[in-house]
Amino acid sequence: MTSRTTPPVIAIVGAGIGGLAAALRLAHAGARVTVFEAQPTPGGKMRTIPSAAGPIDAGPTVLTMRSVFDDLFAAAGLQLDDYLTLTPLDTLARHYWPDGTMLDLMADPDDSLDQVTDVFGPRAADEVRGFSARAARLFDAFEAPMMKTASPGLAAMAGRVMRQPGLALDMAPHLSLAGLVQRSFGDPRLAQLFARYATYVGGAPQQSPALLSLIWAAEARGVWTVTGGMHQLAVTLARLAQEAGARFHYNTPVHRLAAQGGRVARLEYTGGTLDVDAVLFNGDPQAIAQGLLGAAPRPTVRPDSIRPRSLSAHVASFAATPRGLPLAHHTVFFADTPNAEFDEIAKGRTPVDATLYLCAQDHGHVAADALHRFEIIRNAPPLPTDKKEDDQCKTMMFDRMRQFGLTFSPGPVTITGPQEFATLFPASDGALYGRSPQGTMAAFKRPTARTTLPGLYLCGGGAHPGAGVPMAALSGQHAAEAMKHDLSLT
Repeated sequence: MTSRTTPPVIAIVGAGIGGLAAALRLAHAGARVTVFEAQPTPGGKMRTIPSAAGPIDAGPTVLTMRSVFDDLFAAAGLQLDDYLTLTPLDTLARHYWPDGTMLDLMADPDDSLDQVTDVFGPRAADEVRGFSARAARLFDAFEAPMMKTASPGLAAMAGRVMRQPGLALDMAPHLSLAGLVQRSFGDPRLAQLFARYATYVGGAPQQSPALLSLIWAAEARGVWTVTGGMHQLAVTLARLAQEAGARFHYNTPVHRLAAQGGRVARLEYTGGTLDVDAVLFNGDPQAIAQGLLGAAPRPTVRPDSIRPRSLSAHVASFAATPRGLPLAHHTVFFADTPNAEFDEIAKGRTPVDATLYLCAQDHGHVAADALHRFEIIRNAPPLPTDKKEDDQCKTMMFDRMRQFGLTFSPGPVTITGPQEFATLFPASDGALYGRSPQGTMAAFKRPTARTTLPGLYLCGGGAHPGAGVPMAALSGQHAAEAMKHDLSLT
């Protein structure tokens, strides 16, 4: 770290949540920040589709770990509640099985256990209580040394386990998440429910470590809706970063990073060049490895930090009037056979028998007979070969909903599939979460904020600490703090 007399020039490539979080922090710290975004709006995967009922979220829909965003606003001398309205949900999610079973998981843990007791019996409630306690212990133990640490290491993990030996059993390092839930629950429907949390970070339950059970603990501590939709979070962060001095260039792809004297020195974009002191790349790290930003940064991303690839999805966005089955803001419709979809995805095929997730964006806010905005997500492999699968998937989605007793009024439906995601997010292969969480060491293999090329930093769902809206925001924090230190920003 050296002293400097002029504010550093920092370029951020990509206006996803990680890049926006970093832009706000860095601009507030006095850096000259310029954000380049290839799309016309901020948000990255936090995007919208127009409809007759207004913009529909077509990306992340679940907001957890609110404290991450409270901390982000506070770091810029702001209060989140002055700019956004976040409302906690009483019902975290509603779940339907093909046999007609319905279960609500609630924000109040006692209410959740009462629901489980009513539907599955007291023994099942005891199992959920035990599983939840395990997940909470794991979350509490590893939030600081993993998620909130810029560069996690095995030594810190081992030290944490040595101080609390029971964590070794809680982690179940010899089991996948699918294996853990099968041992934890007598009823296969509950095992199916809690195995699903692997998909939150793009993993198949059979291949993801049991440690991912802590995702349930994050959700159990609260889920919030954002008034106006999730995209409002991105729009607000972009506006506040701009007010702090950051400049934004939309519809402006970056083509090359050039090095001089062993560090990043210049950025080339559509329409010009910019001499820089540092660059923060908020995109899929595989783009760097494939040379999309030139030869200089290419060696900074190791192959095992970006592969194997995570799940992709078919996402349906539409406005319609729902009829039949009562919905919550977040509703899950389970597949007939728990693991069938992941076996098909592993073979590169879009599954026929798959779990569907539905977000009712306007739940509780518009009349029952009015247009509601919906998003349906169905897991898929990255880059299937047949573009016709998009249309087939739409038919399968709505046929499946009809089997559960839910129908929608006719109207236009936008399907975004793996090939579209691959186009929107270069070098992603359509994978929505970067590297797969497959394997016990996956958490240590993701790229961290600092790279081996001085002046080049990474953030986003493909970097540490991984996928998900709060995780991406934390990655932006890690990158901003590293840059502030290295560039002598105070």
